[in-house]
Amino acid sequence: MTIGKRIDADIISAMRAKEEHRLTTLRMVKSALKNKEIDKRAELTDAEQSQILSTLIKQRRESVESFTKGNRPELAEKERAEITMIETYLPQEAGEDEIRKVVEGAIGHLAEGGNKPGPRDMGAVMKVVQQRIMANGLRADGKLVSEIVKTELAK
Repeated sequence: MTIGKRIDADIISAMRAKEEHRLTTLRMVKSALKNKEIDKRAELTDAEQSQILSTLIKQRRESVESFTKGNRPELAEKERAEITMIETYLPQEAGEDEIRKVVEGAIGHLAEGGNKPGPRDMGAVMKVVQQRIMANGLRADGKLVSEIVKTELAK
């Protein structure tokens, strides 16, 4: 079952259970997916849907940070609850050890060309790492991946 279809089914169950916050969050997610689909003028793939959900989670995390700085804990908590709901539709998040293995593999793959990549090759390494993470059906926080790539390239 695709992400969009799961969200549709969960919207119906949230309506029946009269879960207002869950319903509004799911409708917002469905709206974001539909808007992208309209922009693209074609059906979205699972990878594209996952990317949109990751963007929504990133926006929520930034909001949590802003609300926390602005001394608005009730709004920050609401955003955290939305993050939790959205994350249920994404593949599991890769742990630091898994990301490190993927990074080491990507650096090894790029080093086969002759010389070992250095800090200036960060963009190329990041591109390979992101592709491998998606190919494995995982997801990872970009900041964490970036930090791991930096430390591995500095070795």
